[in-house]
Amino acid sequence: MPASPGSLAAGRAYQQSLLAALGDNDPAVTQAAQPAILRALIADAGDDLRTRPEPGEWSVVELIGHIVDAELNSSVRYRSILAHDEPDLVPYDQDLWANRLHSTSESVDDLLALFDALRAANLHLWAATPGADRARVGNHLERGPESYELTFRLLAGHDRVHVAQARAGLARIRARQSAPGDPNRS
Repeated sequence: MPASPGSLAAGRAYQQSLLAALGDNDPAVTQAAQPAILRALIADAGDDLRTRPEPGEWSVVELIGHIVDAELNSSVRYRSILAHDEPDLVPYDQDLWANRLHSTSESVDDLLALFDALRAANLHLWAATPGADRARVGNHLERGPESYELTFRLLAGHDRVHVAQARAGLARIRARQSAPGDPNRS
């Protein structure tokens, strides 16, 4: 099923926002740094790891769960693109995955273990894939054609967007905690 013109335009805007977050950086180098960045984010979050900035917003641990979900979905997309000729790339509902598969009480160690294994396998696949095969294309059902290289670059930008979101959420939590008269103030 082809993407509708409206979803294609929104999908392309989303792609551009992720590519802008990556900038001119090497996506493999950016992705290789992510496990350490997540561990630093967890350490920085401290007691606020499971605190939501606002009702309905994701906590740091929930954002990490989403990053793991994106890695898992990208793992399948990479391999589909490389193994099949122009396969359909099925989108997933990130909110549904977050609500049904994650919680604020989730084990961060389990999330990191899964992320580390998936990221290492995906970086190995990238390094082992000849340049011509990186141009192979799948058809994302919401965004249209996406090459393996584009999909890989998008994930690197996705990491950055959500780490920035987590840091901004922590800043809002801490600003609220330090506000005069806040009952949660330390």
